[in-house]
Amino acid sequence: MIMMTSVHSIGAGALPLGDQASSAVVFESFDLPSSNQRQLGVPHPAGIVIPLALRPSQRDIDDINLDDVIATIKGLQSQDKLLTKKLALHGTLLFRGLPIRNADDFSRFAHAFGFKPHEIIGAVVDRPVLAPNVGPANTASKELPIHSHNESPQVPHAPEYIFLYGHKTPSKGGETPHVLFPGAVRETPGGGAREAQYSGGSALKEAFGKKIVEGDDLATRRSKIEAQIARYGRGAHTSWEWLDNDEGIMVTHRLPVIRTQPGTKLPTVFTGLASQYTRKNAVQQLYGDGTPIPDEYLKRLVAITEEIRVLHCWEDGDVLVYDNIIAQHGRQPWEREQTDRVIMASLFDGDEVPGAYGDADWAQVVQALDD
Repeated sequence: MIMMTSVHSIGAGALPLGDQASSAVVFESFDLPSSNQRQLGVPHPAGIVIPLALRPSQRDIDDINLDDVIATIKGLQSQDKLLTKKLALHGTLLFRGLPIRNADDFSRFAHAFGFKPHEIIGAVVDRPVLAPNVGPANTASKELPIHSHNESPQVPHAPEYIFLYGHKTPSKGGETPHVLFPGAVRETPGGGAREAQYSGGSALKEAFGKKIVEGDDLATRRSKIEAQIARYGRGAHTSWEWLDNDEGIMVTHRLPVIRTQPGTKLPTVFTGLASQYTRKNAVQQLYGDGTPIPDEYLKRLVAITEEIRVLHCWEDGDVLVYDNIIAQHGRQPWEREQTDRVIMASLFDGDEVPGAYGDADWAQVVQALDD
């Protein structure tokens, strides 16, 4: 069964964009199969779906070019950040049928939204730069499912917006789940302590050592690493302890699992708890007071996520845009070759971070302090 929603246009033909050229693109929404798109209920307004699927109108499809697409994106964002508000409602936008062919095209498209590129602090990721603020998405083995999660829930400084580009997509499998969580806070743990051990060497330098230069002695290296950790701005809610090998460090964060979405003030789950729990080598997961989260709660969180998710079946050239505050993503296994799936990622910060759920001072996260 196909989920039916009203088709409407947003762009030069539907909204005033000032002196936008007549060749500017008009985006129209379209329906996906019900397994790939879900209508949201309360507390969302009627008719809201995840993802909101957008493509160029039939008028534009034959001679569309990237410059016009970018001009339209910028024009829509100049109108009180229209696309940002669409993201806040739907959680995920799908753009299909655009002339995006490579990493540079993808970078130009993502930057057109006007967000600030995200600086990764504390996460150890292998993302070579393919274009400005563009790197590979997770390249783990194709047999490994990655359960739904918000991006970077293990560190205080997480991106607000995630862009994913399907440069090459498999014929079977490799779907990306969407999960939208605003208002869904019942039965879910309220806060947790996150510990991360950096054993030293390249991992520690990648996480916090961007200021380290060859020739720095131990005291200087430690000072530079501690200065980067302090940029989280969490005060007493982030602590660290140097390990006996003089290089490794244990960093502990007390972070809120439940946060509120700016604008709507709806509570939302911001976590990787389910993803961690489903890994065979998962670390013990704790409440903010250090006590273990019971398995029954984690199992229930996994079950809820599975119940409400929808899967995105990729087509070459697709771009997904996530409001990372409210929408989770993941990855399904796929058949044939590892190289059959090439997804690129671009991470950005927004104007606001999630709000606190409750009055505790540890429940309010902040963006990283300037370096």
